Amino acid sequence: MEPLSFAEFERVDIRVGTIVAVEEFPKARKPAYKLTIDFGTLGIKRSSAQITHHYTPEDLLNKQVLAVVNFPPKQIADFMSECLTLGVPDENGAVVLVQPGLSVPNGARLF
Repeated sequence: MEPLSFAEFERVDIRVGTIVAVEEFPKARKPAYKLTIDFGTLGIKRSSAQITHHYTPEDLLNKQVLAVVNFPPKQIADFMSECLTLGVPDENGAVVLVQPGLSVPNGARLF
């Protein structure tokens, strides 16, 4: 993979938000949830996330997550995903969410 300059990295806007609603997403090709995430002063954004292996909807409510908020919206089935919720695969390929270790303000930027 080609190295990025720091200026290029700074263009990726990664923010902390709190999940305020979770819905099942049966129309997605792979099992997923529809997340509604509060990014504080940036507002509310929605995201499709393939995180059903490790998380139930109840587990996700009020959980803080990291997401890229400046990608263009992406149509997934009948849903418009407005941000990319970040995660890493475990040893079996199931996604584990990237989260702050302590509570931080919604909208806080990763740097």
